[in-house]
Amino acid sequence: MKKMNTGLALSIALAMAANAGVALADNKEKNDRKQNPENGPACSALAAALDSNLSGIQAKLKTALASAVTTEQSGLNLDMWATLINRDGVVCAVAFSGASRGAQWPGSRVISAQKANTANAFSLDGLALSTANLYSAVQPGGSLFGLQHSNPVDTGVAYKGPAKNFGQPNDPMVGERVGGVNVFGGGLALYDINHHVIGGVGLSGDTSCADHAIAWRVRNSLKLDNFGTTVKGVGPNASVPDGIVFDIAGGVSAGGFGHPTCINSAGPSSGSDPTGSQTYANGLPAVQ
Repeated sequence: MKKMNTGLALSIALAMAANAGVALADNKEKNDRKQNPENGPACSALAAALDSNLSGIQAKLKTALASAVTTEQSGLNLDMWATLINRDGVVCAVAFSGASRGAQWPGSRVISAQKANTANAFSLDGLALSTANLYSAVQPGGSLFGLQHSNPVDTGVAYKGPAKNFGQPNDPMVGERVGGVNVFGGGLALYDINHHVIGGVGLSGDTSCADHAIAWRVRNSLKLDNFGTTVKGVGPNASVPDGIVFDIAGGVSAGGFGHPTCINSAGPSSGSDPTGSQTYANGLPAVQ
């Protein structure tokens, strides 16, 4: 057998070494991301706004969620999923309110992440839009028709296991960008004390109106509703700038940002508040 050319052998060896180095670097990056979801800028700003370290974000979310579910009496009074994401769409925490991950609708875990992503993705420092505000705008003929088909969910992130970790501090979505757009109640942008948007919170597991109300209470409990006078919205009034709007009549939203009413939730009334929005807003804490 002929001897391999020395130069060729050296080239092959160097190529193999280079490939091995790339593989090791890729594995290190994956391991770093798993062990430190805050790799890069990720969740540090959110942790700071919560006056927490990285490992405490999920506990703060779970505590706020438990309180909000107990306080809010609208809807079907079901247990809920909640997700926090940062400004770049990275999932920072996932939690549930029930005794186990099966105590609330399993499908609502990913929906809560979608809602958090949507509210963050379409809110700015000066304008907050809740997922509830987008319902009418994305209907056929609406100004944002088609938005619901943009930014699809990364299914590899959304359904990655193990399932036993769903809703735990090491939920498989944590540290990843799940994406997704959802256009009914339950998603709100998060604002720090300087009135800057720093992410989103998403709630799912009940009627869409109850999801919105519980998300509102979670955000308020986390003290991430710092609107001040600079952040505006399309909601009912200045106390609830990105609040749900019940102004749909005959299938059409008068203001273009309306949301349908839900069972056992405040809705259209009569007199000075024909949409019921003011009545609904009076039951929720005002933004800070």
